[in-house]
Amino acid sequence: MNSYQPKSQLNDLQYYITPPHDCSYLAGKSARMVFLDPAHKIEVVTLSELSRVGFRRSGDFVYRPECHLCRQCLSSRVPVNSSVMNSQQKKAWKRNQDLEVRISLPKDATDIHYQLYERYIIERHADGDMYPPSYDQFEKFLIHSCSNSFFLELWKDNQLISVSTCDILDDGISAVYTFFDPNENRRSLGVFAILKQIEYVQSKLQSYLYLGYWVPHSEKMNYKSQYSPFEILLDGQWRLINRKLSDEEIKHLGQMLMTTLPSEWESFIVK
Repeated sequence: MNSYQPKSQLNDLQYYITPPHDCSYLAGKSARMVFLDPAHKIEVVTLSELSRVGFRRSGDFVYRPECHLCRQCLSSRVPVNSSVMNSQQKKAWKRNQDLEVRISLPKDATDIHYQLYERYIIERHADGDMYPPSYDQFEKFLIHSCSNSFFLELWKDNQLISVSTCDILDDGISAVYTFFDPNENRRSLGVFAILKQIEYVQSKLQSYLYLGYWVPHSEKMNYKSQYSPFEILLDGQWRLINRKLSDEEIKHLGQMLMTTLPSEWESFIVK
């Protein structure tokens, strides 16, 4: 287990906390966010330090949940040098070997990128808070960045079918958001995009792919626990989970994170 103490430079930054508002992950729950003053320009080193203590970037905002009586938003990351594909991931990897990977900068995005994003939001997230999509939303969310970012793109026969927005860190990358062609269901593009990001970090001889918040009681977030092993930030320490969790275990963990971590979890959380 990696114990982490933030460097003093983080204490020199200006932070704000939001009033309680509806949680976007758990129905009937309220949430609060601590966020960095958006006036700050975030260098790679600073964003890396912030990521290691649980912060995440969205557009020009860098934030971390700070909720009363709930700790379910667990920062998660994949230690890429020990990552092992499961059977579903192996199938997705094999199925998509015909795709071409290209790296581009967000500032070079074109209408092709927005049209793919628009289709993805309309067909996959019409019930979410990002619907309806707009170009202004796309720019603020994925193009404008207070940090160093890039697009990891997947192309099929010169047609763009997937885009992953990634932040550069000093120990890997942070997966900000992925959108893809909703008609390519058989390809499991979401899975394959994460596998290609893991491969990218490995190619840079770095250590981690940061996946954002894993929320045990949020079904749409549970895909993050399928990458094994993975680490979660709990009580200020990165803890390694080295086996696949059952649905019952995930449910139980979520219940306990409304209070404290149950002692029986120490049996498989590697310190």
